[in-house]
Amino acid sequence: MRKFVIILLIALFGFLVACSDKESQEPVEEEPVEEQTEEPTEQEEAEETDPEKDEPEFIYPLTGLPAEEEPTNRAIGVMVNNHNKARPQTGLVKADMVYEFLAEGPISRFLAIYQSEIPDVVGPVRSAREYYYETADAHEAIYVYHGAANFIEKDLRAGVVDNINGAYYDNDQFLFKRESFRQAPHNSYVMLPNVYEVASRNNIETEKKHEAWDFLSDEELVDGKAAKEVKIRYFDNLKVSYVYDPSTERYTRYSDGIKSTDLNTEEAVEVSNILVYETEHEIIDNVGRRFIDRESGGDGYLIQKGKIKKIKWKNVDGLMKPFIDGEVAKLAPGKTWINVIPKSPGLDKGVTYE
Repeated sequence: MRKFVIILLIALFGFLVACSDKESQEPVEEEPVEEQTEEPTEQEEAEETDPEKDEPEFIYPLTGLPAEEEPTNRAIGVMVNNHNKARPQTGLVKADMVYEFLAEGPISRFLAIYQSEIPDVVGPVRSAREYYYETADAHEAIYVYHGAANFIEKDLRAGVVDNINGAYYDNDQFLFKRESFRQAPHNSYVMLPNVYEVASRNNIETEKKHEAWDFLSDEELVDGKAAKEVKIRYFDNLKVSYVYDPSTERYTRYSDGIKSTDLNTEEAVEVSNILVYETEHEIIDNVGRRFIDRESGGDGYLIQKGKIKKIKWKNVDGLMKPFIDGEVAKLAPGKTWINVIPKSPGLDKGVTYE
């Protein structure tokens, strides 16, 4: 009996000890596992702060606007008629750059340079002049015109610039056509995309990597005087004006007070840059043809983003380029029009702005 009591007591003591240990044990909280994150590399940090990260890989060389792929099509320079019987023109709104020179008398013509956009039809197309084809050549463009004086045609046939004369394709309906709603010589139109095919047939190069002009970045500001409207007077009966729209940062062009629009689409001519250069003009024959000095440089204006600034222009490899403080001035991305005016009336009397 005594032995049984001892065994029972030992068992009871063991049970009480086990319960006491169980109650004294507190739950152990697990430490949270921290997620491992990789530190950015120096290259990744540089890319995040690099202002050029969002810049397009490719741009059009004459407009500075983004291109989906590297532009390799050669520029085309077209002689576009600006007689009042030739307005409104077709396809002029699509040109990357347009030069407005005086032709004869109080009449100007355009050299329209196309590269980023090649419209189906451009015109009316008119005859050649030396300072137009010299400018086209400086752009390394294919020069397209319709007819020329014998002494000019002689140089063009000799290959002074790669060219296509509409007189040899007059109304062939593939390259040139005559429109019935206008009378000659204001009714010749070129089917611009077909220029490349005809050029190839004539062993004229149709691909070229053109050197890009200098363009402003989004962060760069322009200085100068306010210029909401700019008026340019060639003659009393030949005036050009540009009106600024701050919402688009572009200027709408007017010719003799009438908005410049496309004949077919009625789209207005809107430009991001206006250049005005004054230079010597000299009448060289009884028809009123001119010599225009493109070499000597001189004074000018650069108008962009609602501001106008006095500049100098210099001939750089055949191109009349703007300079500020000895450096090539940057253009705002977009289309550019260059108005070349005689020294009389010149900038002081021929250009006004407000």
